Amino acid sequence: MIGELFSVVAPVFICAGIGFAWEKFGRGYDVDLVTNLVTTVGAPCLVFHTLANLEVDREAFATIVGAAVAALAVFAALGALILRLARLPQRSYLPALMFPNVGNVGVPINYLAFGDLGLALAIGVFTVYVVGQFTVGVAIASGTVSLKALARLPLLYALAAALVFMVSGTVPPEWINATTDLLGGLTIPLMLITLGISLARLKVASVPRSVALSVLRLVMGFAVGVALAWALGLEGAVRGVFIIEMAMPVAVFNYLFAQRYKTAPEEVAGMVVMSTALTFATLPLLLWFAL
Repeated sequence: MIGELFSVVAPVFICAGIGFAWEKFGRGYDVDLVTNLVTTVGAPCLVFHTLANLEVDREAFATIVGAAVAALAVFAALGALILRLARLPQRSYLPALMFPNVGNVGVPINYLAFGDLGLALAIGVFTVYVVGQFTVGVAIASGTVSLKALARLPLLYALAAALVFMVSGTVPPEWINATTDLLGGLTIPLMLITLGISLARLKVASVPRSVALSVLRLVMGFAVGVALAWALGLEGAVRGVFIIEMAMPVAVFNYLFAQRYKTAPEEVAGMVVMSTALTFATLPLLLWFAL
């Protein structure tokens, strides 16, 4: 078990560590360029190739997608209640409590832990939360709903194209499979390296509050993941992937939106850094439980 855990944890630490060290040594890294490359090319190709060639039970895939939607609703309700009791602004902190880093951290961990099956299931959760973050998340942070931002997401078109093959039971032409496999392959390492770069650049403000809200995000995520997995009767890899994804730290996109809409970006940055550090520290325990 120790060897299995190490084989999952080590690549995550090494890739993120490369990004962190790269920034600290002043090598130069265009985060905007890489983020755009991943979100417009890499991630859509990864989603399409994985789902169009899906070898997992479609019922299991639909189940984890439904569970992800249910968890998002629970996170919204619990987060809003806790912030109200703590008298903290919803616009600043609610998105950070609702949207964990199911992409940069969750997808690679589940791929390393459960292989192609884990990747497919994690992508289902990832798609739900990307759509949620660019609709509900943006609406909370900005105070307005923007469907234009959602319409510009290549990920949705990749998902729609993949669903055609999933529903019809056919396989994409080999040249499409080979191309999307090649381009999708850059996504996971770049996600982790960019995470390391982002962590090295973010400045932590209001440490006590950042730590408290970071612990809340992780504990709430784990508790909701375990509770819903039990309530919905999730088993095997579906259960493991779901719990891991729900227990992930605050997503970096929360900081980007907080910065854009001026909703306490320094404190949200602190939540990203602190929750990610706590996740890395407790990752072996989380994996031991999920596996």
